[in-house]
Amino acid sequence: MASTTKSIKNERLTAQFERQRAESIMGTSVKEERLSKPYWEGETSKPLEATQPKEYLENTTTGAINSMEDETKEEISQVQASGSDFDDFDFVDHYGEETLDNSDDLLPDNIAPSAISCGFVGIGGGGGKMAKAFLDLGFNKTLLINTTEKDQPEGILPEHFLLLEGADGVGKDVDLGKRVLSENSAVVENTLRSKFGKLDWLFVLVGGGGGTGSSSHVLDDTFNRYLKSVQAGGRVIYVVSIPTAQELLNPTIDSNSRTVLDDVKATSHIVIDNERQLQLLRGKVGMLGMYPKSNKAFAKMLAQVFKLASEVSPVQSFDSKDLERLLRTDGRLFMGTTAVKNPSQKQLGLTLFQTCMKNSPCPPVTGKPTVGSLLLVVTPEMADDPAVSNQLESAISYVGGRSKTLFSGVYVRPGLPGLIAIIAFGGLK
Repeated sequence: MASTTKSIKNERLTAQFERQRAESIMGTSVKEERLSKPYWEGETSKPLEATQPKEYLENTTTGAINSMEDETKEEISQVQASGSDFDDFDFVDHYGEETLDNSDDLLPDNIAPSAISCGFVGIGGGGGKMAKAFLDLGFNKTLLINTTEKDQPEGILPEHFLLLEGADGVGKDVDLGKRVLSENSAVVENTLRSKFGKLDWLFVLVGGGGGTGSSSHVLDDTFNRYLKSVQAGGRVIYVVSIPTAQELLNPTIDSNSRTVLDDVKATSHIVIDNERQLQLLRGKVGMLGMYPKSNKAFAKMLAQVFKLASEVSPVQSFDSKDLERLLRTDGRLFMGTTAVKNPSQKQLGLTLFQTCMKNSPCPPVTGKPTVGSLLLVVTPEMADDPAVSNQLESAISYVGGRSKTLFSGVYVRPGLPGLIAIIAFGGLK
């Protein structure tokens, strides 16, 4: 460092000598001439057609000074590199902002509003169709995994689809499905990491009854290892659709459905009863539109819970920690919704509870849930009505009595057809 400093001093002395030489030749001081100019003229002069000796020497001197300034900056960097007090703070860059994954495989961020960072994985034909419903809502962190391309829904871009090697479908054979998924577990884990990046919650959507979807729990360690590798704060949530009563007459489908339900029963999961979904939609849509419509309805209901948990309410908020507590509870999750045109009616809590149970795509609630949530969305007029406010308080108390712990939120939206309620329970057996 001493030699470097000495070199800098020598070069500066050389520059000073050249400047004094120029001043002696012209008989005037460049410095004095520069200071004599008005500040608005700056230090550049308009070039003349024939450059005078004085101007030539002045321009040469100015260039030398500018060059010296540039060199001085470079020299300072050299001094710092050779060792200085700046080295005492080089640890700052080490603890700088987290480097983002710039991989070309990384999927775009979710554009759907949500209080939690989440991704969706659809496994098999049925799971893939459910996953597409979330992708259509703006959850771009969605991946479809299958053993054949034949079950791939229309409109899925290649970056959202992973085809596993080892079989062209598994023909409802759960043993074959588990073998194929196990052999591709490393591929699945690497794909999740490269396409999703860092997430907190992973929703695994499967159709119980098929071979690939019913085998999905064999990847449970893979899913959890991925979340652990990205230091996720959440967990894996399974969403399982079970076949209709007619489909369950097939012994293989019935056995596959029971297998996947038994696999996920110890962890947090949602069960979608296709029989109940079809009953709710019969007479409203045709056969081709039943499953897409029901998948979309469920996706919108869950997405609305995520959205409300991200918002601040002027009345009462259901925040992200409440949502995480609900999702984190082991056991089955239940969700249901309803709309009440006259929220000032008596026994509003009973009405909300019963209609949400009736209109839910999930199997009925049995026993007392560990945790629950009641989300109410009202119009500004309802919020200002004392009679409605009293009924809302009674409804929250009534639903709260159905679970050990209840989280609630009341939100205000104009233009609603009535009071909107979404009930969720967790920790069901």
